[in-house]
Amino acid sequence: MIAGAALISTTSIFVRWAHVPPTVSAFYRMAFGGAMLAILLALQRQWRGVGMRDAAWLVLPAFAMAVDLIMWHRSILLIGPGLATLIGNFQVFLMALAGVVFYRERLGWRFAFGVALAVFGLWLIVGQSWHGLGADYRYGVVLGLLTGVAYAIYMLTQRQALMRRPALTPQRTLCLMSLTCAAMLGVAVVGEGESFAIPDTQSWAALLSLALVGQVIGWVLIARAMPLLPASTVGLLLLLQPGLSFVLDVLLFARPTAPRDWIGLALSLLGIFVASQRKKQ
Repeated sequence: MIAGAALISTTSIFVRWAHVPPTVSAFYRMAFGGAMLAILLALQRQWRGVGMRDAAWLVLPAFAMAVDLIMWHRSILLIGPGLATLIGNFQVFLMALAGVVFYRERLGWRFAFGVALAVFGLWLIVGQSWHGLGADYRYGVVLGLLTGVAYAIYMLTQRQALMRRPALTPQRTLCLMSLTCAAMLGVAVVGEGESFAIPDTQSWAALLSLALVGQVIGWVLIARAMPLLPASTVGLLLLLQPGLSFVLDVLLFARPTAPRDWIGLALSLLGIFVASQRKKQ
């Protein structure tokens, strides 16, 4: 779990290193990642065809993920990998609210306290100087928040697909969803009038690493570790992703920080963790 969380924390860094538009990098992440997962399934002799009904259940998750990546990759370029990843993890709160609406789950004081901590932490990072920030930076923050909405929809719809279609194992689902999402992102690239060309060696390396490290190895490790660990441990270890992304942003891209930024990061991560916990029934 630790290795998987550490690996996926690098995905936003690879997006920043690739010299291609954000939707193009999202397309190659899904296209390369889906192809790599298909090869892995074939080597494990787990590749099988999928029926039309199974495939239909993956359309909505794939669309939600496409929207998620289009917004998140833009947010990365506008506000940096660290903050974009942190804000995207606010989807935890939306998932909890969805649990109330769709599954009649109850939210207690932990959720309210976690939301308060996370929002206050985010305010420390960007809220105090909000009016002094440029329009593009504010737009990047909004895109980061909307990324959380799209990701929550992806998680909910994928969960339904896995529950209702037993043939869709997690690894096969990730592979098929990635390829379906790549097709949708390809249409978006054409609609935006962008080129699919990969301009240089650094971009090739970044995009292949984005797919291999983030879409394949990282999530395969996490998927295998999840059933073996308590839910609270899983939630805590997954917070390595936004935390390490923020640190890498500072180290690799010289993101300017003040003490209040680190305090805000710590409070936001703590709030996300607290809000994600559930009282045992």
